[in-house]
Amino acid sequence: MKRLMARGLDAPGIAHGFFGREGGVSTGLYESLNCGPGSGDDPDSVAENRRLATAALAPQTNEDVRLVSLSQIHSAIVHILLQKDASTAPRPQGDAMVTATPGLALGILTADCAPVLLADPQAKVIGAAHAGWKGALGTDGGGVLEAALEAMEKLGARRNRIRAAIGPCISQDNYEVGGEFRDRFLELGLGQRRFFVPSGKEGHYRFDLAGYAAHRLTAAGIESVETLGVCTYPPENGFFSFRRTTHAGEPDYGRQISAIVLVG
Repeated sequence: MKRLMARGLDAPGIAHGFFGREGGVSTGLYESLNCGPGSGDDPDSVAENRRLATAALAPQTNEDVRLVSLSQIHSAIVHILLQKDASTAPRPQGDAMVTATPGLALGILTADCAPVLLADPQAKVIGAAHAGWKGALGTDGGGVLEAALEAMEKLGARRNRIRAAIGPCISQDNYEVGGEFRDRFLELGLGQRRFFVPSGKEGHYRFDLAGYAAHRLTAAGIESVETLGVCTYPPENGFFSFRRTTHAGEPDYGRQISAIVLVG
């Protein structure tokens, strides 16, 4: 099972992981660690994959870890989870979660978008966000990352202590977009041009999603921002990719999970 970790999130009482698509039980298009209930995969296989990922997240703790995730909609909606046994069925809509409750693993599902894990180790407050371009851009300058930070502060976190890690997502080399896409960002100022480079196609550009997410975190006052720099598009990297699936003409795709939990 592929589990990538960020140095900045390596702190006592916190376990995390950015999982790939290996080590699960799904077959076919979803082979093998597909953790996305929204896919067309067999629900029992998805449930088993989520159990396997949860067990691998904090293998050295005897604590009963419960994994939760959202019905992600590319929004700036954040859920503050206060109780480990709070119902999440059906999964609430939104794109970020925060908690100070031990044993509650916050899981973000992706297949090219950026998973962002957050932690204030001193306050014992964690967060997880799904940062696609829509959620990261947001409206009126406020996106899902800023909303997640504000929610963490409500639980006692301090912005100057929060650490952030941006996991595997589609790289700029593989993320071609049109001019109208770029124009949405330029509405926030011409400085946004640095996240775009011309592609080989007239009127098209390549967008740096991870760089943009890091910029938004830094601008929001986060001093510790780590980017793993792993692209989800090449099949040899071992991740699900919506864009690769689309280019291949396949009917569906799996989702990898990234999660963080307070333990001990």
